[in-house]
Amino acid sequence: MLTEGAIFVGGGGEGYGVPQELLLRYGNRHGLIAGATGTGKTVTLQTLAESFSAAGVPVFLADVKGDLAGLAVAGSAEAKPHEAFVKRCATIGYELQYRSFPVAFWDLYGEQGTPVRTTVTEMGPLLLSRLMELSEPQEGVLNIAFRLADEEGLPLLDLKDLQAMLVWIGENAAGIGLRYGNVSPATVGAIQRQLLVLENQGGARLFGEPALDLADMMRVAPDGRGQVNILAADRLMGSPRLYATFLLWLLSELFEDLPEVGDPEKPKFVFFFDEAHLLFDDAPKALVDKVEQVARLIRSKGVGVYFCTQNPADVPDDILGQLGNRVQHALRAFTAKDQKDLARAAENYRPNPRFDTETAIKEVGTGEAVTSFLEAKGVPGMVERTLVRPPASRLGPVTPDERRAVIAATGLGFKYDTPVDRDSAFERLQTRSEAAAKAAAEAAAEEEKMKAELRELKQARRYDGTRADRSSAGRSPSRSDSVATAFGKSLARQLGTRTGQAIVRGILGSLFKSR
Repeated sequence: MLTEGAIFVGGGGEGYGVPQELLLRYGNRHGLIAGATGTGKTVTLQTLAESFSAAGVPVFLADVKGDLAGLAVAGSAEAKPHEAFVKRCATIGYELQYRSFPVAFWDLYGEQGTPVRTTVTEMGPLLLSRLMELSEPQEGVLNIAFRLADEEGLPLLDLKDLQAMLVWIGENAAGIGLRYGNVSPATVGAIQRQLLVLENQGGARLFGEPALDLADMMRVAPDGRGQVNILAADRLMGSPRLYATFLLWLLSELFEDLPEVGDPEKPKFVFFFDEAHLLFDDAPKALVDKVEQVARLIRSKGVGVYFCTQNPADVPDDILGQLGNRVQHALRAFTAKDQKDLARAAENYRPNPRFDTETAIKEVGTGEAVTSFLEAKGVPGMVERTLVRPPASRLGPVTPDERRAVIAATGLGFKYDTPVDRDSAFERLQTRSEAAAKAAAEAAAEEEKMKAELRELKQARRYDGTRADRSSAGRSPSRSDSVATAFGKSLARQLGTRTGQAIVRGILGSLFKSR
């Protein structure tokens, strides 16, 4: 029944069309999983992740509600939906065999998985500006900070590095402004406040080292199945801007680091972007353009991106047009806007003369969807009503003990559990500040010493004058001789100091120039 080099998504009995398959060679042409809450999006995502893993393709997905962790454990005939699954499998002609999949748990907070970090430099000013909701002038100052850090050899690894860099810019604003434009203390202060908010939201844990090595997410198990990387996002969703920015950063890193592979027989990596609307809500045009660029070009790197959201209208048209593989669960049309969104969603499919697409999207039940996948030569397939196949892994969360066992089995903790704080911008600027303070103290001491010696000269002059008044014929050396003697002693002492050496170099230099 299954075509070689394809993923079986689902099918149907009487009243349904042909079995639906996702061809692996078009798995990097991206996709969409959409539908209202409770219509089966999460189960479909789990099913596709299983299928890609079974085909040897590593997968990344975010577990927003904790339900997808069940991929690490085999399903069971004792589980509640088992009877419904058996009935659906009989309808679509699919033999269900329960099994687990190779999973790696990740967590920005390091609580429900291996810690995942990146550096401030790798995140870049564009994504950081989006993360902190900076204004255009503030984003400009942030760009100056990154540029100067690069020129001055100051690595930006964690938040304290960036905070120290901004302090340095504020202290040297006058000189910096002549080259890069005006930098006001108020703007620097506003960025510092946003950094504090980000730190309080847990962003400090995201930035640092050891930074994530993408190779650790693209592993293949000894049995040939791709690793399923699950990011614990239930707590992370409390900071939706941080969630969306992190996932976009990860996608950008894949784009930057992976080589061109053209059109492979199967994807090198598949990325599921759950709650995709968070990526585009109030996003500036520059960011939307970046997402569009990445989506358009990353497929040549062998990466497939699947956006999961409640409504296709959440995704900009320029990006929606690039999503060739689609699973549309039910949409509810309660308002005029809902009806327009429903009609718009139906227009994105190749019509099927057997049924009306818009009506079908309203009528499909839980676990059922309207689907369309790319066929030979990348042509969009005709829309079909499809019963999505049940997952082979557990439907639901895992226990804390099961999670700990999976985390330990990956062995990634040895590499990422212990943070490393190496020499970077914070330490180097601190060293510069200490050196400058020491030099200033030495200069002040030198100046005080010279003042003391001048006081000695004055006292010697005053003493010699007194003796001259009291002496008669045959008196001791003249007043001018005494002053000259005292000055000579002072000069001899000065020659041993840094200032004296500078004076000698100046005198000798002028003598050599006059020859």
